[in-house]
Amino acid sequence: MFFINYLDRTAIGFAAPNGMNDDLALSAAQFGFASGVFFIGYILLEVPSNLALHKFGARKWLARIMVSWGVVALLFTWVQNFEQLVALRFILGVAEAGFFPGAILFLSLWVPSQYRGRILMLFYLAQPLTTVIGAPLAGALIQQHGAFFGLEGWRFMFMGVAIPAIVVGIIAWFYLKDKPADAKWLTPQEQTWLTGALEAERKTTEAGSGHVSVKYAFRSGRVWTLSFIYFGFIYGLYALGFFLPTIIEGFQEQSGVTFDVLQKGLITAIPYLPAAIVMYFWSRDAGKRGLKTWHIAAPALAGAVSIPLALFAGSPAATIAVITITACSIFAALPNFWTLPTQFLTGVAAAAGVALINTVGNLAGFSAPYITGAVRDWTGGYEVPMVIVGGFMLLSAVLMTVLARRGRTTATSPDLSSEAVGS
Repeated sequence: MFFINYLDRTAIGFAAPNGMNDDLALSAAQFGFASGVFFIGYILLEVPSNLALHKFGARKWLARIMVSWGVVALLFTWVQNFEQLVALRFILGVAEAGFFPGAILFLSLWVPSQYRGRILMLFYLAQPLTTVIGAPLAGALIQQHGAFFGLEGWRFMFMGVAIPAIVVGIIAWFYLKDKPADAKWLTPQEQTWLTGALEAERKTTEAGSGHVSVKYAFRSGRVWTLSFIYFGFIYGLYALGFFLPTIIEGFQEQSGVTFDVLQKGLITAIPYLPAAIVMYFWSRDAGKRGLKTWHIAAPALAGAVSIPLALFAGSPAATIAVITITACSIFAALPNFWTLPTQFLTGVAAAAGVALINTVGNLAGFSAPYITGAVRDWTGGYEVPMVIVGGFMLLSAVLMTVLARRGRTTATSPDLSSEAVGS
């Protein structure tokens, strides 16, 4: 589900340099705005959607989200101008609202905290693998120009990545279970153990902090600080995701070599396979040592330094190498980051807090592509936009360090002492 989710929201990045921008007469700023307006609709309904999931259950709500966004994504096949593109991107954000924080919340209701980092890492593998598999897939679909119903390649690509969301959403309605007690694939002994472990953990968290209200989540300084940390990571992630295909397009002028659409997709995928591998081993290390501040702050710092350097690398190969470091940095930090909120929030406060963090973070999903495109049009290059990306990631590293030093994060206790996440 996460694989399809990320592919559908970033498909516009593959379409842009492969006919869409020319057919719809889009400037870089218009493309950036259309890419980012998705997150306005997404943000508006993020918290309400997660509260609805908490109330109605993951099976119904996540399946509803998937089918809704699949139908909207399918309509991109017939978009005719900038205004229609903006409208559909906004509605797609509304349809997708709540999926990611809902999935995080759902996993926290299934997996005890001692195993949660590993499970979130496995879940998060879908994101880099979306590009590893999805970029060549998008390229192959785009190459089918005129082969199906006379559609341009980029239009057929939108159709090809939308239909799986509808199909998988229907499957999820029948397959997902809201809680371990409903899972027929567990033995009675397994159900008893897992339900008991989760219930004991919930009671411990509530007894230690009392943080079970929506009001607390919105007033918590820790929640807001984590939100701004997440903002920096998402700014880097989406600046990279939306504009990497366009940057690769520029390699052709730089090197005098012409790539076909499939080759462009394969080049786009290069940074994300190492990112998936690094994420796996980095998260395993955090699980073995216990989560430390540097498991999140160090990747943020590496990303802050590497992404501005990518455009000064001097050759396409060197540029891709530096971008690979950036991708590894972002994906190494994210699964570890998402273990933090549910360590001091539970119940409806966890639903609201996780959604709030994702909401603030995803403001970067709007601002990153729009600012990147607008500054690119203003300056004539990507140097300044990438320095801005590095600045936001540096802010994430600083805030994470400050939060830990103030004794406000932990991997073990609900009051967030600094023992387990201190440096």
